Amino acid sequence: MDLRHLRYFQAVAEEMSFSRASERLRIAQPALSRAVQELERDVGTRLIDRNRRTFALTPAGAVLLSEASLVLERLEESLRRVRRTAAGEEGELRLGYIGPPTQPFLGRLLHDYRQRFPKVSVHLEERTPERVWEMVAKGRLSVALTRPLPGQGERSLSTLLLRKEPLGIVVPTGHPLAEKKSVPWKALAQEPLIILARREGVGLHDEILAACRAAGFTPRIAHTPSLMGTVLSYVEAGAGLGIATDSVGIAAMPGSLHYVSVTPERTVPLVMVWNPDEDTPPVKAFRDLMGEWLSTGRLWTPEPCRPNASKPRSPSPCHPPARRPHRARDP
Repeated sequence: MDLRHLRYFQAVAEEMSFSRASERLRIAQPALSRAVQELERDVGTRLIDRNRRTFALTPAGAVLLSEASLVLERLEESLRRVRRTAAGEEGELRLGYIGPPTQPFLGRLLHDYRQRFPKVSVHLEERTPERVWEMVAKGRLSVALTRPLPGQGERSLSTLLLRKEPLGIVVPTGHPLAEKKSVPWKALAQEPLIILARREGVGLHDEILAACRAAGFTPRIAHTPSLMGTVLSYVEAGAGLGIATDSVGIAAMPGSLHYVSVTPERTVPLVMVWNPDEDTPPVKAFRDLMGEWLSTGRLWTPEPCRPNASKPRSPSPCHPPARRPHRARDP
């Protein structure tokens, strides 16, 4: 059965006239009449009782009109969804990420994405860098924001560098280094250090050890917890100095702690990674938006706040809380 015949029949049945239907469809009336007759042969029964004086649908014709309307409406909606999906306006985005390094921008970026593509379903997964890479490679994540891993080139994944994050130390308020703008790595030689476990972020862990070796000392590692929040808690308790990226200082620092940069500068990269073999329209739309934010500087620049005297100030990227413990991984 030709869908065109259903459309022709629907027009005739709704207009209750071949002549008006032919004008509506902008086709010749004889062609329209033949199409309806062909449809009647396909279904094996008369659909319209017609003579010179009367025009009426048969019971079978009334049923077909109702069903045809549903079929054609469903078809139109399906075609609209196909077009929206092809344009990245509909579908699913499964986004993996690591914690504090993405906290300064992820919420704002996703808000913009949802404003532009409200029909795309967004699912978030916070994982370690190793787990993120594995999930992207296996197709369980569409795209991810994470750190590079040794040997990741073998997985045939594409990456975009978002930022090289400087390393620094986290110290309690009363520590002698708290008032410094920066300290050399060698100043940490006699300090107990607290760093994330290697299993939670091999790139960050190895870069810290390499920086210490380059400064001529073997670090005194006091604790290697799995969460950045635990690193900060150890520092607050006076168990040692934490080593973290500056994104922790921006987004997750309790008020009782200070972030101090370390020289010479050592960095760990933050990248966006995706599988080019599964580059769906929603993923491409997200990548395009990320590229736009990178090129315009919005990714690392908080949005300006509008003053509102009628409402009390609440925590936001513009007005962070004085104390904000964080329990997310920062590999």
